[in-house]
Amino acid sequence: MKARLNYAKSAPGVYDAMDALDQYLATCGLEDSLLHLVRLRASQINGCAYCLDMHWKDLRALGESEQRLYSLDAWRECPYYTDRERAALAWTEAVTLIGEHVPDSVHEEARAVLSEKELCDLTLAVAAINAWNRISIAGRLVPGRYQPAAVPQTGVAP
Repeated sequence: MKARLNYAKSAPGVYDAMDALDQYLATCGLEDSLLHLVRLRASQINGCAYCLDMHWKDLRALGESEQRLYSLDAWRECPYYTDRERAALAWTEAVTLIGEHVPDSVHEEARAVLSEKELCDLTLAVAAINAWNRISIAGRLVPGRYQPAAVPQTGVAP
C-alpha cells in the first residue's frame, strides 16, 4: 500500500486545522482513555486502518487491557466497560452513523452520566475522529509506523 496524498507537503493547513481541534480536546476535561476509546470505536466503524493502529497503540500506552480493546466492537455484550464508557460509545456510534440521526434514547443515556459540556466535547471528539478517518482513508495513509508519546510515570505502583 502506498499513500496517495501528502497533506503535510501539499496542504499543511489541513493538519494545522485538525490539530487545533485535538489541542482543544486534550484540555477539555474528558479522560484521555475515554477520548481514545471513542476514537478507536469510530475508526472501527469507518474502517480506518491508520487510526485503528494509532488509537490502539495510544490506549495500550495508557495501560488499557488487550481484552477491552479486542472486545470493543462487541462492547454491548461485554462486561468490561463502565456506564460512562457505554454511554460515550453509544453516542459515538450514533454520531458516526448520522444517517440514522441521534436517537433521543441515546441522548438521554449519555446525559445521565455526562454533563452538557462533556457531551458537547464528546460530540466534537467524534466529529474530529470522523474527519481524521476520512482524511486518512482518502489519502491512504499507511498504518504501522505510529508510535505513541511516552506516558508520564507517576511513581506510584498500581
